[in-house]
Amino acid sequence: FFEPMLHANPPSSSTCCPSPLDCPKDLFNYSTTMMKCTAILALVGSAAAFAPAQTGARSTSLNSFSADDLPGALAPMGFFDPLGFAEKADEATLKRYREAEVTHGRVSMLAVIGFLVGEKVEGSSFLFDASISGPAISHPGQVPAGYSAIIIAAIGFAELQRAKTGFVDPSETSFDNPGELNADYYPGDIGFDPLGLKPDDAEELDIMITKELQNGRLAMLAAAGFLAQEAVDGKGILEHFSS
Repeated sequence: FFEPMLHANPPSSSTCCPSPLDCPKDLFNYSTTMMKCTAILALVGSAAAFAPAQTGARSTSLNSFSADDLPGALAPMGFFDPLGFAEKADEATLKRYREAEVTHGRVSMLAVIGFLVGEKVEGSSFLFDASISGPAISHPGQVPAGYSAIIIAAIGFAELQRAKTGFVDPSETSFDNPGELNADYYPGDIGFDPLGLKPDDAEELDIMITKELQNGRLAMLAAAGFLAQEAVDGKGILEHFSS
């Protein structure tokens, strides 16, 4: 079903015109194809994100970690690992994989919101004298240098707190085992729950973890699609929706 769209190629400058900018019709068709593909993937992912998790009698233990009882597997895909990373990984490595997946999913969810909100309020925001405009991928370059330093410092502080919560101090682990997680740390459980949403029941916790993973996976696809689309034609995502 996806094959015709996934194999769509951009217009070749050597076959149709001197440069892609001289082929507005072909470029538009290619961009439209990519937008349709991204939208379909988003719909599929969002449907899976809100589907009930097939937990059965499985429960999440913060002190045991194996591929057999990992949250995040939903029908019809089940435990999707076509390259067999989980099969080749020991418990410590598997925990690092899940920590990376959860963290990238959370960053991507924030990024998707940032894309949409940043482009929606451009020209009317109280920040930076409402001078930042254009597609979201161009916004970081328009932020004054001083504010960029503040943003980088805030990201560094957040990462430091995550490292102190989940990772073994480098001085207490061997040089050939970098990024070792604490034995009692569950990937993603950094203790940040200001609204008290984390359930006490193990099965309910599995369901919540699965929902977060699915929405994070969808957000990673969406963020990648946003970046690629804006890089192709230089238009904002909201501009595509309104055109």
